[in-house]
Amino acid sequence: MCRSIKTLRPPALPEEATEADIRAAALQYVRKVSGFRAPAAHNQEVFDEAVDAIAEATARLLAGLEIRGQTPRKAD
Repeated sequence: MCRSIKTLRPPALPEEATEADIRAAALQYVRKVSGFRAPAAHNQEVFDEAVDAIAEATARLLAGLEIRGQTPRKAD
């Protein structure tokens, strides 16, 4: 149904995760949990809201993680 969600924090990702990386992971998560690759029109709004919420939470998580040798950054 969908590809594996990849680790987005250093050192697993050689550089900082981009907004596109975070959104792609959120989309994959929502697809997996909902069981829909593409939702029907009547489910599109709630599907998109879930992707947005998960992307925001992921960005906050990544920004707040303390990784040895690096200082945490603030989420945009």
